[in-house]
Amino acid sequence: MNSPTNQLVTVFGGSGFIGRHVVRALAKRGYRVRVACRRPDLAFFLQPLGNVGQIHAVQANLRYPDSIAAAVQGADAVVNLVGILTEGGKQRFDAVQAEGAAAVARAAKAEGITRFVQMSAIGADAASDSVYAKTKAAGEQAVLDTIPSAIVLRPSIVFGPEDSFFNRFAALARIAPALPLVGGGETQFQPVFVGDVAEAVARGVDGALKGGTIYELGGPQVATFRQLLAFVCETTGRKRPLVPLPFGVARIQAGVMEALKYASFGLLPEEFLLTRDQVTLLEKNNVVSESAQKEGRTLEGMGITPDTYETIVPTYLYRFRKTGQFDTARA
Repeated sequence: MNSPTNQLVTVFGGSGFIGRHVVRALAKRGYRVRVACRRPDLAFFLQPLGNVGQIHAVQANLRYPDSIAAAVQGADAVVNLVGILTEGGKQRFDAVQAEGAAAVARAAKAEGITRFVQMSAIGADAASDSVYAKTKAAGEQAVLDTIPSAIVLRPSIVFGPEDSFFNRFAALARIAPALPLVGGGETQFQPVFVGDVAEAVARGVDGALKGGTIYELGGPQVATFRQLLAFVCETTGRKRPLVPLPFGVARIQAGVMEALKYASFGLLPEEFLLTRDQVTLLEKNNVVSESAQKEGRTLEGMGITPDTYETIVPTYLYRFRKTGQFDTARA
């Protein structure tokens, strides 16, 4: 295999939360990185992550096959990180996470590319009642059917400076009198650091992982929804009651929120938005399975020691304290 400096990797969704960390990990290894995204003019911030000319962005939209084909042309490996948490406009779960992943895989196969990393999520299940989970599973299957040597990564909730979980609830705690515990807050999560996820992706590009395998990525700690929200409140210095919200009530509230989103033309703050599909996802634990642990299809199995959320999250949630970084006890 050629050295990384002679290889080009196309990263779909490289300007997103996980994407920027993946681009950094690949650039540090010496790969040339082509970032394929809908708005390349908004991806200039990635260029300082590598040497001059090492990282460049191109326009691509998963709903347009010609743009995908152009983005993978001449590449040695492809990474697909594109996914959405909520639907909006033409960005539908099926179009992005199922058909989109399939389109990228077909384009890669046409170029003779065999190194392919597909980002999915723990909970992906073709039989799920959640459209998000169902389309994630459909995307996985389409990729593996097209490129049998592909690697699929399923992380639990991913945390990092730009995450949409800890930051969201910290922002909510700043303005809301209470925080809702959907389903009583007993759903379990295994938060995983974005840097560890990026390293897993890079090892997949390196060819260091077993092809045709689904890996499940979780951190060293399993925590309930209640414990995570309590951690957010403690870290930000916000004393907020945690109010249990039965799944039935949460589903009704989510329906109201969805209606308000459309009525406000999308102006409803993301912190307040809860969808019925998200409520469905919260009915099942989001942790690494026992089979993945036994078979070594985990971060530890890759030789990666995952970081804890308790160590890293406080380093970026300080901005939600009443006086920011100065809101600390002094001797």
